[in-house]
Amino acid sequence: MKFTAFLKTRGATAAIFMGIFYAVAMLGIFLPGYTAIPGNVDKLPIAIINDDAGKNGAMIAENLQENLPFKEIETDITNKQALKDLEHNDLALVVHIPKTFSENIQKGEASSSIDFTINEAGATVVSSTMNSVVTEINNQLSTRFSQQTAQGVLMNFNVPEKQAAELAEKIEKSYVGNVVTINEIPDGMNHNMLPMFLTMAGYVGAMIGAMQLVGAFRASRGKASKTRLFTYVQMAALLIAVVSSIIAVGVAYLIDKPSGDLFFGIVGQQILNYMVCFNFTAILIFLFGEGGMILNLPILLMQTIANGATITRDMMHAPYEWMSHISPMYYSVQAYFANLFGSISPSPYIWSMAAVGAVAMLINMAIVAFLHKPMPVQVSETEVEKKAAEITA
Repeated sequence: MKFTAFLKTRGATAAIFMGIFYAVAMLGIFLPGYTAIPGNVDKLPIAIINDDAGKNGAMIAENLQENLPFKEIETDITNKQALKDLEHNDLALVVHIPKTFSENIQKGEASSSIDFTINEAGATVVSSTMNSVVTEINNQLSTRFSQQTAQGVLMNFNVPEKQAAELAEKIEKSYVGNVVTINEIPDGMNHNMLPMFLTMAGYVGAMIGAMQLVGAFRASRGKASKTRLFTYVQMAALLIAVVSSIIAVGVAYLIDKPSGDLFFGIVGQQILNYMVCFNFTAILIFLFGEGGMILNLPILLMQTIANGATITRDMMHAPYEWMSHISPMYYSVQAYFANLFGSISPSPYIWSMAAVGAVAMLINMAIVAFLHKPMPVQVSETEVEKKAAEITA
């Protein structure tokens, strides 16, 4: 057999096709998706709340609105509501200028600070970007108000050395930027990426499981009714979901060591995640057989950007944002962020993920019912002998 003949075999042609297809799909999906960083940072919504009774607060608020690179800046909102929106990741940053800010600046008091609040329990790009923005703002404000305080307090150069030192310290501390981080994530990229890795472990396992179990469904046609076989497929998937989820969460606990009281909640979500992803990926396999696996790959790649672990919906390009609304990975990642690190309930995301799974299962049921032709059930020799024995008895 010549090499050229070998290349024409089904396995070789499939390998060539998949090598080219996967390279094009991965680069064609990842590279455009990540052009949103930092290109779409300006789409992140922030809030600036000025409660200052003096002029300084209004001046700062106006300058921030003019100079910060964000298109959506909310000002007509209370600090309490803004912090609530931040908890739900509806805002990326909350800037609060307190009521006594101008008064404290004029007195040169160290308590003259602006609160910058950031939520770490969300997309990694958001928290890192907001930290950089806040650092730059604080550096500029510190310089500005130190100079302003100097003009107000050093009216006489002929001051005693001790008093001059006290005044210098007073100037240096005239403004202090108060950076508040809520829902802090422990140090280490492994913690930031845990929601995504748990989700992907379930998704990839479910996608491969869907290919194998739907293959078993097709191979077993004629041995039982298609309704019974479909039920067997779901039961087998649930069994795999339970076993694989316990093992996956166990590995996560060995490495990341989350809170022990979250264990059963995380296991439950991982089981749901597997079942939803199983039915989601099984749609194309029920429709196209093994060819559906090829179509599932770009959908998986697209969801690695659309799941919200790295960038938020506000930053995503339109195709990725659309995908996030039907993506089981998006809801799973957000639920894990809320459950592991956040202070809000993961229930809305859990219910949304369950809804995606329910719709996917209904679609699979419809495909099996209307597109898969019924086949006569073959009776095995054992069953024939058993029925014959019952009749003679």
